[in-house]
Amino acid sequence: MSIMQNNTHSDSEGSTPKGTPVLRAWGSGVRLSIMAILAIPTAALAGWSLYEIFKPNVLTEMEIAQLALSMMLFLWLAMSFWTAVIGFVLKLFNIDPLSMRKAQPAPRTDAPLTKRHAVVMPVYNEDTRRIMVGFEACVRELLDTDNGKQYDFYMLSDTTKPEMAEAELAAWEALTARLGDKSSQVFYRRREKNTGRKVGNLADFCQRWGNRYEAMIVLDADSIMSGERMNDLAYRIEQNPDTALIQTIPMPVRQHTFFARFVQFAAHLYSPMLATGLSFWQTDSANYWGHNAIIRVEPFMQHCGLPTLEGKEPFGGDILSHDFVEAALLRRAGWNCFLLTDTTGSYEEVPSNMIEYATRDRRWVQGNIQHLGLLGVKGLKATSRLHFVFGAFAYISSLLLLLVLAFGTADALYRALTPVEFFTAEYQLFPDWQIARQGLMVATMWGTAALLFMPKVLGLILALIQRRDEFGGVWRLIKGGVMELAMAILIAPLMMFYHSYFVISVFAGISVKWEAQAREGSMVPWMDSLKRSKVATIVALAWGTATFIYTPALFIWLLPVLIGLILAAPLIRITSSLGLGRAAMRGGIFVIQDEINECRALKRVRIGMANIEPSEAGNVKAPVPALPESSWQPMVIQDFSAYPEPRTPLAPEAA
Repeated sequence: MSIMQNNTHSDSEGSTPKGTPVLRAWGSGVRLSIMAILAIPTAALAGWSLYEIFKPNVLTEMEIAQLALSMMLFLWLAMSFWTAVIGFVLKLFNIDPLSMRKAQPAPRTDAPLTKRHAVVMPVYNEDTRRIMVGFEACVRELLDTDNGKQYDFYMLSDTTKPEMAEAELAAWEALTARLGDKSSQVFYRRREKNTGRKVGNLADFCQRWGNRYEAMIVLDADSIMSGERMNDLAYRIEQNPDTALIQTIPMPVRQHTFFARFVQFAAHLYSPMLATGLSFWQTDSANYWGHNAIIRVEPFMQHCGLPTLEGKEPFGGDILSHDFVEAALLRRAGWNCFLLTDTTGSYEEVPSNMIEYATRDRRWVQGNIQHLGLLGVKGLKATSRLHFVFGAFAYISSLLLLLVLAFGTADALYRALTPVEFFTAEYQLFPDWQIARQGLMVATMWGTAALLFMPKVLGLILALIQRRDEFGGVWRLIKGGVMELAMAILIAPLMMFYHSYFVISVFAGISVKWEAQAREGSMVPWMDSLKRSKVATIVALAWGTATFIYTPALFIWLLPVLIGLILAAPLIRITSSLGLGRAAMRGGIFVIQDEINECRALKRVRIGMANIEPSEAGNVKAPVPALPESSWQPMVIQDFSAYPEPRTPLAPEAA
């Protein structure tokens, strides 16, 4: 029996009724062509202007290197710019990016769900109280709905520290006692060995219990989702039998330090617009971000068993950023993957300071660069390959930018320290004057600035038009937007330095441990701030001194970069302040809707964190529900050299 036959039923079986709205997107190839038509000429124009600046004088090797690296950067910036512009236009006129109509049809909810679904939360050495409070909030959100009986809930622990494992079990017993009769639907499983990291954790769940469920909603350790959003995902997956993945936009919440509130505000301000632009050209080939998404279990087991790659890291070994690859494999097998662009009811948390933020990025750098080694996998869709390229380039671009600045500085210093030769031939009537095309230089600078910052301006304008009340009104929104822009400019040089170091270390074969992320805010000590920024600061001081002495004009141009690097330690320290974060909130800076109008799921977490002490977890003893009988249905490990046959198309009556 084919996969489609397993997932598609007739009306007489009480499944998806005829006429049910389905997720549909037209013209994926056309939309990628539109993006190419917009992005490539934009990048070419920027590259041409830079070439025209260099051309009047003899092109040096360093200028040629700058041109080559800049063209890659311009193409990346142009793609991001046009994604934002398209998202702005579609949001402004309330056009759905998939159907290109006024609204994407909502799933029918006038009948209960017909299939069973699992809600799974993989955890690894996490703060016990936080994961239990968040998990319980999601459990209660769904159990309080009419479809509560259609769900089972699994906490899948890979915790390796004995004291944390004991705390988890004690907290679980307390949770089941609080749930009472409803605890029969919640289960806890801990693996003694976390083979395969998160990939192995989810694979173990699917192999043991996957055949009991139509789909699984995957949560991260810091995920919070409303009952309405999770039910919406379940309805959509049931009513779209050709779809294997639906990804939501997890919005940061519960942030208190100044840095984390800045990141949280930026996500709430720009994500709806940017996600709409992404959805426009991704269409039915959306990416998977690893959590806050629903996945159809059967195709996941058939097509997402990941092999261990041959060779050494970064391109060999276990696949680290597995989520991108899983989405690509689902598309390769013919299943649709969609991104929902409304941001309600799906939440996560972010690192509380710049050091933790960079540490998280270090893990992602290695995983995303590994994807470059998978570009040659047979049968992948063009959009999936773009996901791999853009995911890696999000970090490699920092190194390219740093190299452009370094080559530019070296070229300027060379010219400043080398006597100018006006007569380069033995018989020459007129001198070779050095030509500086000031007008074109200024135009290129402003054009590059537009590519960089216009998406932020568009996001702010869109919010002022449509969502100002979500940010506390016009004045608070403007204050937050201006402060966010200033902060982004200030911390960008340090993040560029970090990402450049991370990329170099990955290609040098320096591996990284994937540890649990510190999520609660605390002030970074001065010693840690200095330790994590001293190299960047020393480089910036030497860089600034040399350019100030020999090329003062270049020094002025480099000031925005130099200031951020020289002030790195104070920036890390001050922005990690809880007091400054609270002061900003009182002053109406970085206010978000979920602080003005808190949803029930977030309220559950806030109350739970305030009232459940870690010491209380072991005071109540309750029986842990027995796990369901396991099936051990193996996942199919993919052979990346093989090209799988596409699955059976949807029958007309099923559509």
